[in-house]
Amino acid sequence: MRQRSLIAITAALAAGALTLTACGSRDDDGGSDSGSGNKTVVIGVDAPLTGDLSALGLGIKNSVDLAAKTANKEKTVEGVTFKVEALDDQAQPSSGQQNAVKFVADKDVVGVVGPLNSSVAESMQKVFDDAKLVEISPANTGPTLTQGTDWQNKKVRSYKSYFRTATTDAIQGPFAAQYVYNDAKKKKVYVIDDKKTYGAGLAATFTDEFKKLGGKVVGTQHIDPETKDFSAVVTQVKSSGADVVYYGGEYPQAGPLSKQIKAAGVKIPLVGGDGIYSADFIKLAGAGGKGDLATSVGAPVEELPSAKEFVANYKAAGYKEAFEAYGGYSYDSGWAIIEAVKKVVEDNDGKLPDDARAKITEAVQGVSFDGVTGKVSFDEYGDTTNKQLTVYSVEGGDWKAIKSGTYTG
Repeated sequence: MRQRSLIAITAALAAGALTLTACGSRDDDGGSDSGSGNKTVVIGVDAPLTGDLSALGLGIKNSVDLAAKTANKEKTVEGVTFKVEALDDQAQPSSGQQNAVKFVADKDVVGVVGPLNSSVAESMQKVFDDAKLVEISPANTGPTLTQGTDWQNKKVRSYKSYFRTATTDAIQGPFAAQYVYNDAKKKKVYVIDDKKTYGAGLAATFTDEFKKLGGKVVGTQHIDPETKDFSAVVTQVKSSGADVVYYGGEYPQAGPLSKQIKAAGVKIPLVGGDGIYSADFIKLAGAGGKGDLATSVGAPVEELPSAKEFVANYKAAGYKEAFEAYGGYSYDSGWAIIEAVKKVVEDNDGKLPDDARAKITEAVQGVSFDGVTGKVSFDEYGDTTNKQLTVYSVEGGDWKAIKSGTYTG
């Protein structure tokens, strides 16, 4: 997570991200032959590596890279070397689907970490599932991805190859509503979203809980995520009498939206989900962003003893970008694939079987280990069993954790 202590860490990072390499020729039974009897297998990473959301995407890539580097150094899987190959989806579903096809076509790929965006995941799930190639997202929170379109009434798992280490908006939205209503004592909310899968879904679950608690929704609006001029919706917020704004979306829009609301003389906090929990939000919101709130998955990294080694190793590896909100979850996603490969290899007399992808997907369902973010395991839908969430407030130019817990419905 990006906290005050991490400012010092990121400032100390040396330039240049570590890229794992492996040389050798391909062979026929899965994986490349490194020339020393080892098999080199690939963990793919799909994330926005360029564009507005690249800060989060690069943190994902680097953290998976660190997991592979650690596994290779410790020889976690005897006879197997892990290599990371990352593809840029630019936060676009069409690009994500093309990347999924590329990963499937490369027989060395044994699993994929990503994507960041739930809308991108929707375009990738069937491609991976048809190929029995496991996909683990460290960031997707849309409930439909694991529990089906009618998840509020009947949960149905559509894709057995899809997992995630981030908890869902079915929990995050209501958790935020409880904090806003019960702790922050805000009773009138103006709800805005960007119409995308993540943003609209998060806004909807927040709204439902806020109403149940007795709060009043004094206005709703959708914004165009391609624009940075929010004057029309700011005027509506100003005349609504709202004492808080809830935004379902991501920081490239949330930051300017917050700034423009404050500039209009409306001194009320903007609240969002993990999509705005980035240092870049604070930069975009400016000085007026003080007191804005975000929820994010898990507990703060610096409060978790299990994360100290990750933070130290990330710093030592010399990545020039911060690991950001999803670093720990990305590392744990990569490590879940590594643990699954280990089990499959051990169950097959030290070799990858011909049906390695299918076996690895099956093995991921049963993984259980102590990770960076706590206990890592998955339920029957492929969702993480870790339901921890944290509320952060912008204070002193950084995000400060102010409350951690779980949603009590």
